[in-house]
Amino acid sequence: MGRQQGESRHFGRVVERISFRGHPQVRSLHRTTIEVTTEAHLTERGDCIVGVAAERGCAGLSDGLKSALRSAGARVKIRISAGGESFEFEAEGDPGLQLSHHEDIVIRRSRFLSDRTLAVGASASAADLPRPLVSMLKNPSTAGLLEIEVETA
Repeated sequence: MGRQQGESRHFGRVVERISFRGHPQVRSLHRTTIEVTTEAHLTERGDCIVGVAAERGCAGLSDGLKSALRSAGARVKIRISAGGESFEFEAEGDPGLQLSHHEDIVIRRSRFLSDRTLAVGASASAADLPRPLVSMLKNPSTAGLLEIEVETA
């Protein structure tokens, strides 16, 4: 199979990039999850959402990335960047990942799996994003980038 847009492979490593936009309601206060969504709107209840109007949700990820995320022992590096600011943290894949939600991508500290879950056991949550980055993500003109890098054994 060919590579999908935004996917690259290097020696047991798969990298995919997903662009999104900022939103005035980004609060980045949730202590257990971080989310990016294809939806254009955001309410105050969405305090884990750090970006809207994403290119795709979990279902739109490349087959190569999905396969790597489902590999036993998969290590995941996540980078969220916007306006010259960035934040990087780690998480884990899981063989039980569904990766089938069309709108959302959620990274979790817990081991909870749903169709929206990209990775589990994360070392950070939305509340851990540096406030200068959150300030950038509050601007609807800000272009953000979610970079997902998976290393497999």
